Amino acid sequence: MPAASIIISVYNRIDFLKLVLAGFEMQTEQDFEIIISDDGSGADFVNEVNRIISASNMNIRHNHHEDLGFRKNRILNQSILLADSGYLIFVDGDCIPHPAFVEEHLKNKEHGVCLAGRRVDLSEGITRSLTPENISNGILQSTGMKCRMFAEYFRMRLFHVMNGIYFKNKTLRKFSNRKERGLLGANFSLHREDMMAINGFDERYTTATYGEDSDVELRLRLYGIRLRTVLNIAVQYHCYHKPLSRPEASRIQYDIALAEQRAYTPYGIIKN
Repeated sequence: MPAASIIISVYNRIDFLKLVLAGFEMQTEQDFEIIISDDGSGADFVNEVNRIISASNMNIRHNHHEDLGFRKNRILNQSILLADSGYLIFVDGDCIPHPAFVEEHLKNKEHGVCLAGRRVDLSEGITRSLTPENISNGILQSTGMKCRMFAEYFRMRLFHVMNGIYFKNKTLRKFSNRKERGLLGANFSLHREDMMAINGFDERYTTATYGEDSDVELRLRLYGIRLRTVLNIAVQYHCYHKPLSRPEASRIQYDIALAEQRAYTPYGIIKN
C-alpha cells in the first residue's frame, strides 16, 4: 500500500500534464501512486498518456470516462474508489508540485484534519518557458526563476507570488498560516475514510467552475473535519491559461448545498 494516492484531475491538456508529472518524478518522497482522473479527454490525449505510463518508473494509472459534458466530480469519485492508499492528495492537471510537496502533505497529515494548500499563478511567459526537462532540473526553485517571478508579479502578469515561496523555518511557517483559509480543490489532502464519510464529491455539479470545492469544504466542516492551511509548505505552481467562466447554475447548486446543511451527499460515491 503506497503512503499516498495522488489524484490528478485532467481534461485534454497533455502539455500541462507532462509538466505536472515531471514535478512528481523529482519528489523527495516517492512512496505514492498517481491516478490520472480524466473527465473525457480525446483519443490523442489518451494515447499519449498510455505512452507516458509505459515509459515511466512511477506507479501511474489512467482513470478515464466518456466525454458527456462536465463530469469532473463523477470521475474523481471513481478515482477515490480506485485508490490503494488510505491517504488522498488532490491535484489539478495544471499545477506543478514543489519537490517537497508530497513529503509535506504526509508529514503534516492528521486524523480529523484536511490540509489546504495554495499555489502561485504563473504568467503566460513563464508557463511557455517550462519543459519537463527543465522542471526535472529544478528550474522553478532556481534563484533566477524566483527573480523572474517577482519581476512578472510587479508587471501584474503573475499573481500570488508569495504562495510560491517554500518555508523550512518553523516560525515562518507558523506566521504564514496564522489564519485559516478555505479549501482549494487543486491542492488539498485528507484521509480517505473522511472523504468516504461525506460520500465524496457531489455529482450534481455539472458545470465548471464555481462551487464544487466549496461544497466539499462545507460538508467536511459539517462532519467535524478541521481545515489546516499549509501555505508556503505544500507549494504548487499553477500554469497560465485563459480564465474559465463561472456559470450561474453551479452557484445555484452551491446555494442548495448551503441550505441543505448536510455532511453526507446522496449524490456522491454511493447513490441513494
